[in-house]
Amino acid sequence: MSGALLGLDLGEKRIGVAFVPAGTTIAFPVKTIEVKGREQVLLQIQKLILEHKAEKVVVGLPITLKGEMGIAAKKRVQEVEWYQSRIAVPVVMWDERLSSKEVERMLISADVSRERRKEVIDQLAAQRILQNYLDSTIANA
Repeated sequence: MSGALLGLDLGEKRIGVAFVPAGTTIAFPVKTIEVKGREQVLLQIQKLILEHKAEKVVVGLPITLKGEMGIAAKKRVQEVEWYQSRIAVPVVMWDERLSSKEVERMLISADVSRERRKEVIDQLAAQRILQNYLDSTIANA
């Protein structure tokens, strides 16, 4: 992978953000954005793209466990289309099935407090989505 990537785990209240620096193959959690309206989120995403010199944004797509596009996935596609029309880099959607649940189980098994889990779960879910995307692109290259 040559260019930097930004990963997002979009939620109604919070958005987890992860980042892969250019020339590397490891995703890092960056921050959690508190959602206070779509325009505010757009400004934050645009700022992060510039700050990290991201060439692409990877957004989690909540496909059902059966691998189908349910209501949540269709809603996410519409949301991402709105953002894509307002940012300067391509946006790719990536299967996020169980990413938050897996991260939460990992944090619980590591005995992380409920309050601390709430602070980092979205970032770690974004990291997992972005790392899975990156691993898949590397494997198929």
